[in-house]
Amino acid sequence: MTTAASRRTQDPYLGKTVAGRYRLEARLGEGGMGVVYRARHVLIDRVCAIKLIRPDLRSETHLRAWMLREARAANRVDHAHIVQIHDVGETDEGELYLVMELLVGTALSTVVGKGPMPVERAVDIIEQMCAALARAHDLGVVHRDLKSDNIMLTVQGGRKDFVKILDFGLAALTRDARLAPKGAVFGTPEYMAPEQARGEDATPLCDLYALGILFFEMLTGQLPFRSSDRETLLEMQRSAPAPRPRTLRTDIPPQAEAIMLRLLEKDPSKRFRDGHHLQEELKAFQRTLPGKPWDAQQADAPVAAPPPPPAPTPGVQEWGTRAANFQRTLARGYPNGTPPDDIKTASDTLWDLAARAARLEGELASHSQKLDATEKRGRALRAEMGRKVEELAAEESRALREASDWRDRARKIEGSINEAKKELEDASRRADSREVATLDLQRLRQVFEASGAARAHVEANQRHHEFQLMHATEKEKQAADLRKQIDELRKQLQRYSDALENDLAAGRDRIATRVKEALGFEKTFDEASTLMLGHLRDKPECRDLIEELVNGERERTANARHSRVKRDGDAMPPVGGAVGGASAAG
Repeated sequence: MTTAASRRTQDPYLGKTVAGRYRLEARLGEGGMGVVYRARHVLIDRVCAIKLIRPDLRSETHLRAWMLREARAANRVDHAHIVQIHDVGETDEGELYLVMELLVGTALSTVVGKGPMPVERAVDIIEQMCAALARAHDLGVVHRDLKSDNIMLTVQGGRKDFVKILDFGLAALTRDARLAPKGAVFGTPEYMAPEQARGEDATPLCDLYALGILFFEMLTGQLPFRSSDRETLLEMQRSAPAPRPRTLRTDIPPQAEAIMLRLLEKDPSKRFRDGHHLQEELKAFQRTLPGKPWDAQQADAPVAAPPPPPAPTPGVQEWGTRAANFQRTLARGYPNGTPPDDIKTASDTLWDLAARAARLEGELASHSQKLDATEKRGRALRAEMGRKVEELAAEESRALREASDWRDRARKIEGSINEAKKELEDASRRADSREVATLDLQRLRQVFEASGAARAHVEANQRHHEFQLMHATEKEKQAADLRKQIDELRKQLQRYSDALENDLAAGRDRIATRVKEALGFEKTFDEASTLMLGHLRDKPECRDLIEELVNGERERTANARHSRVKRDGDAMPPVGGAVGGASAAG
């Protein structure tokens, strides 16, 4: 069994403070891009997850762009069912980091690995995912690598199975041709849309196809396409028809099967128009289902314990206490008040640093609170603008679908018009023929009545056709107006996000500068303390006070050591699987 000491040896990052403010407490997972840790913001005591790029990948200069795009893509969406990203940057040592909310829950892959889900539970989960993706697509963000490993089921506000979508990293790759060369196939083959498997650019409809795979997997307990060979699997995604879910599980409702099979259409145009269209269908299906008996089962499921509170660490208040104790010791050692100049200077330095550190601690707390408040305000405004875009996009989706329905009806009427015109031509030909002169009055009346009826039939169908096209045009104009509003809101959101990011970057730089200053204070304080301790420890009259100083230092060191051991002891995820806001695939 791995001990805490061996884990410290295996991972020297545990206990380290990144960017002067994120102390790494436990290792949560590792993937292709980096390692995820549980961390704590030492200034505002916020527990978070932090992803560090693997050391052997730091020379890859494109990773900086990848991480920035991952953060910006997810932050621009800002949806309750998408993991929050708090910070992104680079340390003085060149370490790239991404700071996210810490999630405590279970990966969807773990749940589906236990077998098929109740229909009500699966639909609830897929509907939440659909809501998040609809918002992302409205804002121009495609996930591209949606899979069960990237979905976390958490408990939030008493709400069980609260979905969080992780890792929008590959979504960022689609935005930069240098990061995703044309024809490159990125993603997970088991969840890849046919067009992705052909090396085409990912679109929102690719994410909907992946939702179909996930829905199929949740309800049947298996993937629709399986193979140990990557190329074979990609070819299955490109051309093999999806199996009917009800052949694998007979109690799947026909409506659920219809939704899955439509999502898994090889032709993107045959899938749902967009996430809003799918969400309407899912909500309509949910209304036909009974209650959720799986809630009771969920209530007994183990929930991971929250991260431990921070271990006690000395603050600048202790600096003042230590400076006062050194002053008492110095006064006893030199009652005439004439210590050596270097010792007198060291004593003055302790007092000065204690006072300056106290002021600096207040500044750091103020800067951190302002930064946190700015981030919260920004997140609230982005969420509000995102909701407005989402509402407009939902209206646009309905308008475009209605326009498509009007045009479909118009196309059907075109067939009736052609048939009516053929009847008119036949009737007119009979009316103009030489045989008309030989017909009696009654037969002649019938010929001309047939010609008039055919002409009226043509005109009626043409008017009906124009009516359908008029409504289609009106809906398309409505959709175009909505699209203009959406585009303007997206531009506003982009401008605001850029300005906010600049403000946050400036605030983080101010904090980083103060942290460097604080570290310099600490180093100088320790040097002065060591000098005074070495000078005064040999004076017999100071031994009891020196002993107090030494014991205080031992206690502080023991606390710090206990803190590190405690963090290492918690390095394994708690029951239920605590995972940071980035998947192991990250």
